[in-house]
Amino acid sequence: MPFRAIATGALLLDLIASCGGGEPTTDGPPIEPPPITSATAAVYVTTPDQSRLLSRDQDVNFVALSANANLPSVAVDPGTRFQTVVGWGAAMTDASAYLFEKVLNADQRQALFRELFGPEPGIGLNFVRITMGASDFSKTHYSYDDMPVGATDTTLARFSIDVDRAEKIPALKEARAINSKLVLMGSPWSPPGWMKTTGSLIKGTLRPQFYPAFAEYFARWIEAYQAEGLPITAVTLQNEPHFEPDNYPGMRLDPPQRATIIKNHVGPLFAQRHITAQIWDWDHNWDEFNSPLGVLSDASARAFVSGIAWHCYGGDISAQLLVHQQYPEKDTYFTECSGGGWAPVWADNLKWYVSKMVIGNARTYAKGVALWNLALDENDGPHLGGCGNCRGVVTINSTTGRVTRNVEYYALGHASRFVRPGAVRIESTAPAGLETVAFQNADDHSKVLIVLNDNAQATAFVVKDGGVGASYTLPAGAVGTFVWK
Repeated sequence: MPFRAIATGALLLDLIASCGGGEPTTDGPPIEPPPITSATAAVYVTTPDQSRLLSRDQDVNFVALSANANLPSVAVDPGTRFQTVVGWGAAMTDASAYLFEKVLNADQRQALFRELFGPEPGIGLNFVRITMGASDFSKTHYSYDDMPVGATDTTLARFSIDVDRAEKIPALKEARAINSKLVLMGSPWSPPGWMKTTGSLIKGTLRPQFYPAFAEYFARWIEAYQAEGLPITAVTLQNEPHFEPDNYPGMRLDPPQRATIIKNHVGPLFAQRHITAQIWDWDHNWDEFNSPLGVLSDASARAFVSGIAWHCYGGDISAQLLVHQQYPEKDTYFTECSGGGWAPVWADNLKWYVSKMVIGNARTYAKGVALWNLALDENDGPHLGGCGNCRGVVTINSTTGRVTRNVEYYALGHASRFVRPGAVRIESTAPAGLETVAFQNADDHSKVLIVLNDNAQATAFVVKDGGVGASYTLPAGAVGTFVWK
């Protein structure tokens, strides 16, 4: 979570200047667009003054390159291919599920879910992180097997996901009914307190005698969700395993502990039970990349680890590339980042989110990107401990149900609406002052190019595809998505 401070002042100032926030907007998605043809590229633009928000501009025509010879070019090369895309999304926290299920009525919820998870004109979110038990964005702190102080339940006889059946599971089922390609992954903030050195959900680490019960805890959760029609693609052992918050659930698990748990307990148990959910390590910040490297250096643990998950609250996104280069066979995922009241400038936040969460993540091999809360209320909650000024992808007024679409909605939408699951990242060049990333969808072979203008002035350039190009002028600080076949 972003509530705790980053170690150095300079890094903190850089994060504050870049990480989220600003006055939200209430504009919804555009109406159904006209079709895209092979001779033109559709263009969708968001500007820093919010005058255009994922708005479709006039199509641009592909013509002979000689007609645009004096302009810088963004060359797209579908012959150079990188990772396959899982998608973009955010977390179904208890807070988000409560707002969806208890504040919105059925019609409001259906309309919002079609917008969040449905195809264009929805933004097609499909990568959802699930909090396994309570986080700081819960009304109470709980696990799936809480016991009285001093008691244990090593056989997990009292394990139950009933608490999730009130809000979280119904919300996930409704989202999956709209988007059948929804990818779900889970992360615990703490196992049951009786498994830990503190005897509490707060702070501490896992007692070695409970490593088998901890592995069983994951297996039970995955199997219970599968029985609800919610297949789990992956889990991480622990949210932010190098952080022990003092007022909401958390636990420290250092690399040797995680390696031992993975290779001796969770990995073998999953294999024995034919559980196909992947195990991803880390689920924490860029600044401590030696921690996942420590787990991957253990060959026995590495055999069970499919990927590494990252957060944004410390360090630099280049850490993802560093780990990928050392272990290219392990997938990269991004699983948490939140904006909030600490960074109030909408235009700056648009640039940061598109630069880091969309373009930067894709260019450092992330297959999936999940931000933090899908939805929070007008008071940045509900929450119990932790971050008091975080912001969701959308804000839902707890009295009226009115939905406000925040900067994260538009940043994610520039990718998630157009880049479908199964797409492949392809090569794209980036002239001075422009950041770019490109993809090719697997179903219709359409190409998608996302361009961020980091210049202080409007910039004209040519989108080059083979022997033809289409010219466009992107306003300063704006992001544009180009789609063509």
